[in-house]
Amino acid sequence: MKLTGNVEDFKLKLKAMPFGTQEIKYHLDAGFFNDIEKTEVRRASVEATVVVTRKEADFFQLEMTCSGSLIIPCDRCLDDMEHEVDARYRLDVKQEGDEVDDSRDELLIVPEAWRELDVAPLLRDTVLLTIPLTHSHDDAAQCNAEMMTYLCGAAETAHDDEQDGAEATDPRWEALRQLKKNK
Repeated sequence: MKLTGNVEDFKLKLKAMPFGTQEIKYHLDAGFFNDIEKTEVRRASVEATVVVTRKEADFFQLEMTCSGSLIIPCDRCLDDMEHEVDARYRLDVKQEGDEVDDSRDELLIVPEAWRELDVAPLLRDTVLLTIPLTHSHDDAAQCNAEMMTYLCGAAETAHDDEQDGAEATDPRWEALRQLKKNK
């Protein structure tokens, strides 16, 4: 089954899930990543597969696989750059008690009363965690030449300003130096 876009499509009906394995496919676009919270994703084409295995009446195993590409801004020149996504995440879900417990990395405990589990945030985080903290074109030559020229000019100006500042001494510091010499 392939789903896309509808918020309800991302909600797994836990109580109605048959025992055994179910496979659900999703297509994730930029709207998916920006609907919940604004992200840097400008465009996206990611195919996600969620394999749900119901092991017991209250125990489910989720295996998420995401592959495709994102268009995000380069940190160096701000032009669009492509980021390839190939991510896997496995999560066990157990219905138990009355509170959510997500303190363990690979086990999510949800209240027994929950009838649905929204996998949208799980898929979103799985993909977004593949983006490095600093992301730029592999080669600076791929960056926007006009922006790089501007940045290099700004860096030179800042360096010149630092040198000019080093030559002009604040008179207060000069007065302190004189006091030190007079000792």
